[in-house]
Amino acid sequence: MNSRRDFLKQSALLGTQLGSNKISFEQTKKEILQDAGMQFCLAYFWGMNKQRMELARQMRVLGAVGGINPAMVGLLGKAAVSTEVVKAVKEAWSKEGLELKVIEGPPSLGTLTKLGLPGRDEEIENFITLMKSLAAAGIDTICYNWMPVISWARSQTEKISRGGALVTAFDINDIKDQPKITEYGELTKEKMWDNISYFLKAVIPEAEKSGIKLALHPDDPPIDEIRGIPRIMTSVAAFKRLVEIVPSPSNGLTFCQGSFASMGDEGKGEDIPAAIRHFGKKGLIHFVHFRDVKGSKYQFEEAFHDDGKTDMYAAMQAYYETGFRGPIRPDHVPTMYSDSNEHPGYSNIGTLFAIGYIRGLMEGVSKA
Repeated sequence: MNSRRDFLKQSALLGTQLGSNKISFEQTKKEILQDAGMQFCLAYFWGMNKQRMELARQMRVLGAVGGINPAMVGLLGKAAVSTEVVKAVKEAWSKEGLELKVIEGPPSLGTLTKLGLPGRDEEIENFITLMKSLAAAGIDTICYNWMPVISWARSQTEKISRGGALVTAFDINDIKDQPKITEYGELTKEKMWDNISYFLKAVIPEAEKSGIKLALHPDDPPIDEIRGIPRIMTSVAAFKRLVEIVPSPSNGLTFCQGSFASMGDEGKGEDIPAAIRHFGKKGLIHFVHFRDVKGSKYQFEEAFHDDGKTDMYAAMQAYYETGFRGPIRPDHVPTMYSDSNEHPGYSNIGTLFAIGYIRGLMEGVSKA
């Protein structure tokens, strides 16, 4: 009887507590279930595309990812890294009902810095100015890469995929006879590591002061070199080395699933969920490109989100369970029937399929 009385007292007390906290509990529940608490975004690399923005608002994908273009806000001639320009760009997105979450492809980080050429110190100073301007505007994430001269590379942009959809593809045999780029002298992987170390040691302390998260994107494709230009961010091991150069919450990565899935030999790729858990537990995944591929780093093609080599549910589960709640966007979608292939990988109709698929995974892992 005493146990029963104690149980009833505790039950009544618990009921009172739940009643007083009912609103906050329901709000928290809703927040968790909506996109698993992650910040759903779309890329806008070619400006404010009206159709894309209308669709984004209708689908409640209200995060924007893009660059800083003074011309889009009537400030042509002004420095892209200035606080005036950054705030104006942020406000332009806000007027559209969207929030600029990530700067992808930042100004003032180019060949001079990545190849360690004269003038890199000025580039780095401008990059630090950019970080301060972003902090002043309330933007905290920069997605950058370490692919000088030749960036994102594909040998085909109209490969026929499922049902006639068009995808981008890469085959190393298509580029093996292209001449080497020699104007920058002899380049080595260790020189590239020296250059990125120089950059990180200069900018990470400043990033910490400004609350900025630097998110390095893997090399795409993740092969050793293209036309004589070395590529170093080509494996999970490389990223483990990267984050130890200057250990910091500001020194993290963009987890581009397609790039990581392309890594490794014999088409095996990296273990995507395991890699997510490794970096996610350390709080070093600052941004996610959610996509998939078929094939290996030497020969691959983009895939529909439900048709690639990765266990996409296990990947989403790993993000969620390790506490990732940052910006995430679909990447490199197929160009579907009646849509334009003007910007391969970024068609609007293909993006609709990706958003529905990703959102379904988000709801599934959060409810599970």
